[in-house]
Amino acid sequence: MRTFVYTSRPSRVVFGTDTVGRLREEVERLGGSRVLLLSGSSPAGASARVREALGDLVVADFDGAVMHTPVEVTEQALAVLREASADCLVAVGGGSTTGLSKALALRTDLPQVILPTTYAGSEVTPVLGETRDGRKVTQTSAAILPETVVYDIAFTSTLPVGMSVTSGVNAMAHAVEALYSADANPVTDQQALEAISRIARALPRLADDPADPAARADLLHAAWLAGTCLATVGMGLHHKLCHTLGGSFDLPHAETHTVVLPHAMAYNATAAPDAMRRIAEALGTADAPGGVHDLIASLGGPTSLRDLGMPESGLAKAAELAAATPYPNPREVTAEGVAALLSDAWSGRRPGTGTVAPTGQVARLTEQVMASFAQTPDPRVRSLLTDLVRRLHAFVTDNDLTDAEWQYAIDFLTRTGQISGPTRQEFVLLSDTLGISSAVDLLTNSRTPTTTPSAVLGPFYVEGPPETEHGSDISGGLPGTPLWVDVRVLDTAGEPLKDAVVDVWQSNEDGFYDVQLPDLDGPVLRARLRTDTEGRMTFWSLLPAAYPIPDDGPVGQMLAAVGRHPFRAPHLHFMIDAPGHRRLVTQLFVAGGAYLDSDTVFGVKDALVVDYTPHTGPTPDGRPVAGEWRRLEYTFRIAPSAG
Repeated sequence: MRTFVYTSRPSRVVFGTDTVGRLREEVERLGGSRVLLLSGSSPAGASARVREALGDLVVADFDGAVMHTPVEVTEQALAVLREASADCLVAVGGGSTTGLSKALALRTDLPQVILPTTYAGSEVTPVLGETRDGRKVTQTSAAILPETVVYDIAFTSTLPVGMSVTSGVNAMAHAVEALYSADANPVTDQQALEAISRIARALPRLADDPADPAARADLLHAAWLAGTCLATVGMGLHHKLCHTLGGSFDLPHAETHTVVLPHAMAYNATAAPDAMRRIAEALGTADAPGGVHDLIASLGGPTSLRDLGMPESGLAKAAELAAATPYPNPREVTAEGVAALLSDAWSGRRPGTGTVAPTGQVARLTEQVMASFAQTPDPRVRSLLTDLVRRLHAFVTDNDLTDAEWQYAIDFLTRTGQISGPTRQEFVLLSDTLGISSAVDLLTNSRTPTTTPSAVLGPFYVEGPPETEHGSDISGGLPGTPLWVDVRVLDTAGEPLKDAVVDVWQSNEDGFYDVQLPDLDGPVLRARLRTDTEGRMTFWSLLPAAYPIPDDGPVGQMLAAVGRHPFRAPHLHFMIDAPGHRRLVTQLFVAGGAYLDSDTVFGVKDALVVDYTPHTGPTPDGRPVAGEWRRLEYTFRIAPSAG
């Protein structure tokens, strides 16, 4: 059992597009009537829209917010606030403007409404980092937490891609450190993983199309989740180190977070293996620190403190400052350890490999290849190819692939193609055994959750099976336990579908399909039937048996190399087509059959495991059967076509 403490923070969040139109209402809800409008380097258009929305509530402006919230700037803004007798703070901009608002609220206890234009996430935290005399000091207080945050997706739509990348990774840092925080709990864990996943998916899409509203929405959503994590649990080495570098060396905030994050993760990796595993899964990569580094590099983000202006001579001082005061962190923070971390970050080395130039070169190569698809007429094709190249290149980099390993992969694919033919599709087997076919199937089926679940097609479907009458025997006289199949096809309203075309196919009792048995005369154990007015069809066949997929080729060699068996659970295939409805490809598995829990193509779904009921004696159509026979009754429900 996991023991934890969870404290929620009382912030109000308004999220959507054109939510700035609700700003005046939100200010008045807090009792505000005299607004000090804070801004910094935020787009002029955003500030103008805020001013327009507030109208005569604005009594003063301060546009001097800067990074790291120096106390001198706060004092200047405080003088403007007092002179105007402001009773509410409205801040539009990134982390710097939010920081200034928090500093003023801490000194005056005035309510705050924040409109972020970046993905910093600090707008939902009770944390303030102020710089005084070259040192950044962080404090937490309920008075710092903004009362209301208005997320307007349109306010981030013009944020340049480079700033979007660094701001997004800054938000990701909150989520990463939340997962190995001493205060971690199930609520923030889920928020953190969702934030990491959304950021990792959205940033590449944004690089492809900076105006993509869905990507902008995902990033802003992720920023809120990540900021909520930062508000709820304590942060570790990464945040301490970035505050040290920013406050003492005046390095840019988001860019510093972006460079340092992979290295801070690598520092803590051995002490937080479960967190790193979950982060890697959220990223879709094998190695969390390397995966974050590669994501940043592939998007053209900064990977070196040297490039941010950090003097090499200052690394030792920064390490000493970061290690001077104890604070919670998965791995003990030592000056020597932090110095090594900073050395890697300064040089731009990829965590885990020690390499510098190759990763940068690969990143540039990746960008060149992706750019070559820019003129692709079909936007879907362009998106798929671009993302495929990005992920393949990241795989190569993540795993430091050698020439010999890649050549083996090419040879493997060549052999896979060579063994394929009209009666054997090795590439389908490869897709099946890697779970890709089932993953695509799950995504497809999740869009129609009220219908019969789908399943993988498999490599043994043959177009144009022989048309068969109801009640016919499709076994072709092969030995096995007779099976009577009586199924119906209905729509989602429960109405029968007449003249639905249903293709069925299966293996024999020894686990072979007809296409694997060259001595057979014509198709057997496969047929095409049509439903009657009740949506029903019936036929005789054989009880399906468990069987091995063909394992004498490259796929079988792969399974043997990793110690996996090649067996499929026993099942009967169905492909159903009805006018005006989506095609359903599925399988019905024999309840109690072998390999249900370890099907080699990951195709078993609980809803598709059904009874093949044993019987003796009279059969439904009067056919004489000596000994046991089985009966399968099932109702399929298929979805209407889209549109």
